Amino acid sequence: MPNYEPTLVATLEKLRKEGYTEDFNIRFDSLICKDVCLLPSQFEVDQTFRFEGNTNPSDEAILFAISSIDGKIKGVLVNSYGTYADSMTEELINKLK
Repeated sequence: MPNYEPTLVATLEKLRKEGYTEDFNIRFDSLICKDVCLLPSQFEVDQTFRFEGNTNPSDEAILFAISSIDGKIKGVLVNSYGTYADSMTEELINKLK
């Protein structure tokens, strides 16, 4: 397993160098980037990283390294957890566990 940095920004930089170049966003039942929409059955979570804010709970985040099943798309999803987490379907929640 590669050595990752303790900060979100530094880990994002390392993942970009590994080919995770897309920025995914959550859309209730899927992940979207540009004009691509991936349902839970169309992607895999390759790696997950948790970052906890030392002084501010709003700094807590989860970083997912994600690739499409066909291998054509690799990207990242940054999501907060707790109160600030995005709304999503149970199927998507289970995929991102």
